[in-house]
Amino acid sequence: MFGKLLTTLLISFHLFAILCASFSEENPTDRRVLVLLDDFAIKSSHSLFFNSLETRGFDLDFKLADDPKLALQRYGKYMYDAVILFSPTIDRFGGSIDAASLLEFVDSGHDLILAADASASELIREIAVECGVDFDEDPAALVIDHTSYAVSETEGDHTLIASDDFIQSEVILGSTKIEAPVLFKGIGHSINPANNLVLKVLSASPAAYSANPKSKLSTPPTLIGSAISLVSIVQARNNARILISGSLSMFSNRFFRSGVQKAGTTTKHEKCGNEQFLTELSKWVFHERGHLKAVNVKHHKVGEKDEPSMYRIKDDLDYSVEVYEWSGTSWEPYLADDLQVQFYMMSPYVLKTLSTDQKGLYYTSFKVPDVYGVFQFKVEYQRLGYTSLSLSKQIPVRPFRHNEYERFIPAAYPYYGASFSMVQFVVPFSKAFFS
Repeated sequence: MFGKLLTTLLISFHLFAILCASFSEENPTDRRVLVLLDDFAIKSSHSLFFNSLETRGFDLDFKLADDPKLALQRYGKYMYDAVILFSPTIDRFGGSIDAASLLEFVDSGHDLILAADASASELIREIAVECGVDFDEDPAALVIDHTSYAVSETEGDHTLIASDDFIQSEVILGSTKIEAPVLFKGIGHSINPANNLVLKVLSASPAAYSANPKSKLSTPPTLIGSAISLVSIVQARNNARILISGSLSMFSNRFFRSGVQKAGTTTKHEKCGNEQFLTELSKWVFHERGHLKAVNVKHHKVGEKDEPSMYRIKDDLDYSVEVYEWSGTSWEPYLADDLQVQFYMMSPYVLKTLSTDQKGLYYTSFKVPDVYGVFQFKVEYQRLGYTSLSLSKQIPVRPFRHNEYERFIPAAYPYYGASFSMVQFVVPFSKAFFS
């Protein structure tokens, strides 16, 4: 009996340690990652990518995608903060995991990396579609490019692409320019232009198209040119981040170590850009860059320090908030010149751009409008590559009380003058009339 109790306590302490090591606002990169594989051979064939994550402090838990003991939750709590899906051929996950539970995992604010290839199953395609990405419907289709392929000793079918059409964003791909093209061999996908949550990070060239390289084209391909995305990212409204790639091979050690020469150029790079590209991109996906937090939201009347329960119309007030960005190891002041606050009731009555002291503090002052009701201080900040900030504080605004109005209104001085001038003429006229 005592032995069973001791075992239960040890399991509970272990689970508590797992949950405590998960994602938190104070340390966004202290997290556990579930890696689902088709075959454990991928663990060694893609070890350079996995090692880069482990050296940055991530705890990777490798499982086969059809493991009957798979689970994302235990006792109603998520055991992982991100999932890496390197199992493109899986038709059905093991345990309690399915497409719905993975999407619910993302809806709960967790991150996902999904890598497919030419053998992508319907399950993988379904998950990608729900994330805003459509892979080519032809299961035999690959991205082909006869102008931007990687030069090799054998001519090949030009499905090994050397792409350097990157998204122009330092927060997503880092400040160091990626000089070498990225090797890609896999399937292309498209994104809905109306969906502003999905971004192409690596695009195909205008000459690319998606088709079966082993058969002649009988009809025009459905995916052509720069509309083909090779690697895309999604930042959901809850700040969950997703990476979707049409190539599992681009994460492999063979591609990481391979040299590259793009067709039409004489420059041969000793090492392709895959390792730098995917390492920097994974930093963004796992919130090591571009993760913002806002603290110490304050407002009060000018000259005071305490936050009032309400304001009066025409009061002068101060508003301030501190914004920091996670650098991967610590919180650093976030520097920007486009952070704004709204004083809002049905529509913004006041819109002010916040000033900054370059140390993370943003502040402004303004006069309460001559309208009473229930207002909100609102900060809605969305910038490419950064987690969004949505702050709101509600405050009532009252009119003047009966004894707070000015005794004499300056705008009425002409009327006051007219009244007194009338009195000056009425008195002499009355004396003259009655005398």
